[in-house]
Amino acid sequence: MSDSVVYSIPPGVLKLLEGDITRDDADAIVNAANSALAGGGGVDGAIHRAAGPKLPGACREIIAAIGRLPAGGAVVTPGFDLPARHIIHTVGPIWRGGSEGEPEKLRSAYAQSIARAVENGLATISFPAVSTGVYGYPVELAAPIALGVMAEALAGGQLREIRLYLHGKHAFGLWRSAADDLFTGIVR
Repeated sequence: MSDSVVYSIPPGVLKLLEGDITRDDADAIVNAANSALAGGGGVDGAIHRAAGPKLPGACREIIAAIGRLPAGGAVVTPGFDLPARHIIHTVGPIWRGGSEGEPEKLRSAYAQSIARAVENGLATISFPAVSTGVYGYPVELAAPIALGVMAEALAGGQLREIRLYLHGKHAFGLWRSAADDLFTGIVR
């Protein structure tokens, strides 16, 4: 059985889940993409595989139009073969010690993903833990930034529900601890 916890952030809800984001049926799932939207390892590769053969072409069209997606940016494609109707691709920063704008870029990656969801009239969105895998962003520094952006969007009524998918019990525990610290006193 996978772990999960729910935080009420009126008028919305934040759910932390241990599991596979590619199986989620939210209006959109967020892909922790690279700047070429070319697919890769981790969540990015899993989403590309699950979305099917039409996703790479859609990504190439976007890159042909914009050149590359910078860290902190976000774009939308259809979900293709995924249960989610849309994929919001965002590029998180590579951790280089924190002095190269990483916190601002990470905050922007989450905020721009939420903005794309709102622009497309979506109510539910599911995130992975952007930048905390191969990009090396320390979870203890990333979690308060990510959770803060999510809480602002929910409290502001921008989205009805945000889900955060975490890979493994250890990651789930780290993020849950950060959320518990941040949302002390919020009804769960």
